[in-house]
Amino acid sequence: MTTSEQSSQETSSRQAAGSAGIHSTEEKLSALETLQKAAMLGGGTRRIETQHKKGKLTARERIDLLLDPGSLNELDMFVTHRTSDFGLADQKYPGDGVVTGYGKVEGRLVYFFSQDFTVFGGSLSEAHAEKICKVMDLAMKNGAPIIGLNDSGGARIQEGVVSLGAYADIFLRNTLASGVVPQISAVLGPCAGGAVYSPAITDFIFMVEETSYMFVTGPNVVKAVTHEDVSFEDLGGATVHNATSGVAHFAYPSEAHCIRAIRQLLSYLPSNNLDDPPLLTPTEEPERLITELDAIIPDNPSKAYDMKDVIHHIVDEGNFFEVQEAFAQNIIVGFSRMNGRSVGIVAQQPRALAGVLDINASDKAARFVRFCDCFNIPLITLVDVPGFLPGTAQEHNGIIRHGAKLLYAYCEATVPKITIITRKAYGGAYDVMSSKHIRGDINYAWPTAEIAVMGPEAAVNILFKDEIERAEDSDQRRKELITEYNEKFTNPYIAASRGYIDEVISPHDTRKKIISALEMLKNKRDTNPPKKHGNIPL
Repeated sequence: MTTSEQSSQETSSRQAAGSAGIHSTEEKLSALETLQKAAMLGGGTRRIETQHKKGKLTARERIDLLLDPGSLNELDMFVTHRTSDFGLADQKYPGDGVVTGYGKVEGRLVYFFSQDFTVFGGSLSEAHAEKICKVMDLAMKNGAPIIGLNDSGGARIQEGVVSLGAYADIFLRNTLASGVVPQISAVLGPCAGGAVYSPAITDFIFMVEETSYMFVTGPNVVKAVTHEDVSFEDLGGATVHNATSGVAHFAYPSEAHCIRAIRQLLSYLPSNNLDDPPLLTPTEEPERLITELDAIIPDNPSKAYDMKDVIHHIVDEGNFFEVQEAFAQNIIVGFSRMNGRSVGIVAQQPRALAGVLDINASDKAARFVRFCDCFNIPLITLVDVPGFLPGTAQEHNGIIRHGAKLLYAYCEATVPKITIITRKAYGGAYDVMSSKHIRGDINYAWPTAEIAVMGPEAAVNILFKDEIERAEDSDQRRKELITEYNEKFTNPYIAASRGYIDEVISPHDTRKKIISALEMLKNKRDTNPPKKHGNIPL
């Protein structure tokens, strides 16, 4: 923005705001229109052009993509900051760097805030934060999701501790809203320092490749303190946080893709913790048989297959909205529909680390399970788990504690829980993956299921060590004992005989069995003992 352009905009804003001396209705309407136009321009046309050159949309363009056409209701358009130091008394813009309000997504109420980088770099002031807090309070009172479109340089330095306190006001509301209304964050530019903790508390974080960044300390500080020379992208870009840190849940090549995905995610979620998820009119036969699944498990138990193929076959129209696809790929989580009803799916992925549970997989699945439980979304668990990943790195970094998070999440969950063991369910991992013992409602197994304390080869090597060593042909004897062990201990019928498995089903019946169980469980009521809250092993 040129100096004259900035001066002209600020002058028109002040003139419109100071309309007490205007008497006619026409003059008052004209003053309103002038102020609205100033607010719509944000930081001015030149800064808008700079935003576009970076491949970024403006705050209002993002809102237009997010909301149903004609549903926008903006609040606090004319709010300005109240700071006079550092020359800010002469730099005031209507809205103060954030657009807030409410509207609809697919006809359902949502609240939003969209930070405007063209005004003070989207920095957060006291007034800016008050606008955000207002819509968050309204979202809580009215039971609707809150969507934050973040694009900010951080706290407004000129306001000092006031801006820091303003961030804390937002963090408190994020925490109180957790588990009450869905909270979705899109990081569409920089998000640094204390600002990162608001998205971190929310349920899902979306990022855009090459334009989104999140970090507690930026590259310059990192270099000064640790002497590491790192770029913005390598320190806190979308790829890093989606594939390495697990901080973010989704990454898309453009803001348009990102915002469309937010709308898609919302289609699976209820508006609040007292509502049920949206129920769509079924478009597929619920009792559809899936013969392809009968041959999906390899005869060789060490050979991998793609669990996503199983998921796509059993869900409505093959649609699966995967969460954290690039992180901890040995476990799969995401949303889908079964006979029109929203479900959360947790599944091992035999193609990645053989589907073993490790630290990252446990964290990823535990958070997803807890989200589904918060918002009344039934859980479908597909199990093919050889156990927990061994090794000093895992043990020293707390696999016990992290694995306990997933166990705790499943134990605590009171939503309908349906489990299907497709192949391996070994050791403590069998217990953790929504077993009957931790309040699994319906537990199925395919005939290919192997349920045991450990794999047959390891078990035989321990149980028959001496016998194998004494045998003339030890390798042949080991194979015979493995076959006997499989027949006697690892098949699903032992667990079924004790009621740990409700039914051994043919793979082609999986879809209709899940849908039938969901229908049976739709009025399920379960509670936990009265308490302030549990102490999950964080």
